[in-house]
Amino acid sequence: MPQKLELTWVGKDQRPQLEPRILLEDARFSYHAPHRVTEADSFDNKLIFGDNLLALRALEAEFTGRVKCVFIDPPYNTGSAFTHYDDGLEHSIWLGLMRDRLEIIRRLLSEDGSLWITIDDNECHYLKVLCDEVFGRQNFVANVIWQKVYAPKNAARFFSVDHDHILVFSKAIGELRLNPMPRTEKQNSNYKNLDNDSRGLWRSDNLLASLTGGQRGAQFAKSGVSKDIYDVIGPTGKVFRPRAGTSWRVSKEKFKALDEENRIWWGKDGNSSPALKRFLNETKNGRVPQTFWSFEEVGHTQDAKKEVTAFNSNEIFSTPKPEYLIKRILEVATNPNDLVLDSFAGSGTTGAVAHKMGRRWIMIELGDHCHTHIIPRLQKVINGTDQGGISKAVNWQGGGGFRYYKLAPSLLQHDRWGNLTINPSYNAAMLAEALCKLHGYTYAPSETLFWQHGYATERSFIYTTTQTLTFDQLQALAEEVGEDRTLLIIASAWRGITGEEASTRWRNLTLKKIPHSLLNLCEWGKDDYSLNIANLPLAQPKPTAMTPTPKPKKTAAPLGQGSLFAADEG
Repeated sequence: MPQKLELTWVGKDQRPQLEPRILLEDARFSYHAPHRVTEADSFDNKLIFGDNLLALRALEAEFTGRVKCVFIDPPYNTGSAFTHYDDGLEHSIWLGLMRDRLEIIRRLLSEDGSLWITIDDNECHYLKVLCDEVFGRQNFVANVIWQKVYAPKNAARFFSVDHDHILVFSKAIGELRLNPMPRTEKQNSNYKNLDNDSRGLWRSDNLLASLTGGQRGAQFAKSGVSKDIYDVIGPTGKVFRPRAGTSWRVSKEKFKALDEENRIWWGKDGNSSPALKRFLNETKNGRVPQTFWSFEEVGHTQDAKKEVTAFNSNEIFSTPKPEYLIKRILEVATNPNDLVLDSFAGSGTTGAVAHKMGRRWIMIELGDHCHTHIIPRLQKVINGTDQGGISKAVNWQGGGGFRYYKLAPSLLQHDRWGNLTINPSYNAAMLAEALCKLHGYTYAPSETLFWQHGYATERSFIYTTTQTLTFDQLQALAEEVGEDRTLLIIASAWRGITGEEASTRWRNLTLKKIPHSLLNLCEWGKDDYSLNIANLPLAQPKPTAMTPTPKPKKTAAPLGQGSLFAADEG
């Protein structure tokens, strides 16, 4: 196998076999406005309570290729949590956890979609290389610098860290279409109308081009000649020629046409070097996004903390993200009614901002603050009583709603003898939906045909039952399905015929037994794929002169356990 450039870490080859859980709505926590406020109100937004890796896996069947923008604010690093543990493991574990999530996120994104990740210097550069590997280096878009604080930290040992990074990746760079950012009053103030031009405000632009670089410079270096070096005569008869190392940006013919259209500015007295007049009403309705975002434009962490404590006075987020920061991201990356995903919901900022901006949203959170912070916040947004953050800027009046989901328990569980059996908490509908997901079928039970629980194509269906089917029942099913359709039957057992005999006798039927056919499909009974620090190998005490200690072996901690990835700062 040919070698390739890649980032390696301890345990990189370990990948979880995720169970595609179904989502169960808990109507006690779902919330909707009593009536429509606008025609654009969205009521089917999703708040999912559960492990975010399992939740991402649960979304794949329905939302693959449908998410326009993913914003995530993952745990930046393990920090002091690893103080007493074996050095060098934290990056490996963190990278493994991120890789598993990024791979699913990429599948969820639409072809013109984009991923935005806030991260600090501790893991940014590891994460950039990891994203290059998952998304392809050609799909890297930008590293935006967000100025997150408004004053330097004078107590810092070396540098006051004033920024975070926002890594931006596309699903397919050729399909990505970002929106321009709104023009600022400061930018528009550069436009004047010094000559009372009837076309309105304009600003002067340089008409000279460098001949020391680029394609123009390369051609000049070869020939020593440029057709764009020529004399022009101003209104007063003064002659102008490009200075050494430059040429005019336009041809002689184009220059003449621009001058005749009064698009050349010669200065108030007509003796200045010519400049191009660019009119405000001819510019793009916005500006190209830049890679430095100041706190004056998009807010800082203190703004964000005030926004969060307005819903819950318990300050549990050290670096929350202000609403104006998320607003900027969604302005650039999405349009109204696009779908936005945040799998590290934190305090719920992404959902709150997306809701106010008319975007549909999905958020995932496992921490208790899903109930103490996110739900109260969203209720105030929907009621229209949240007038903080971006509310006034977008004239938010309330409306819409969301549905609250939790992950279903594992389909299979161990009985008292250690055998995997169907979880008794599953009713017939839950079982059918879960088996559809496991086998790649869309769950869509027919109202008229009892054996159609889902479909893979227009002529391929699935039927699930915990009953034992007889030969006569299978024969009847084969006849009803017909020769032009196929049916996957998943049942506890069947009598009067073997599975091999059935596939020969009825070519339109495929038989599988539960739970035996499911045992090796995924990891059963595992509810937590976050990091449990208690499972890490403790660092050995430093050896003393009296008692030498052998060098400990470094082993990878189990990937995907515990609580580090249960909360973020969003």
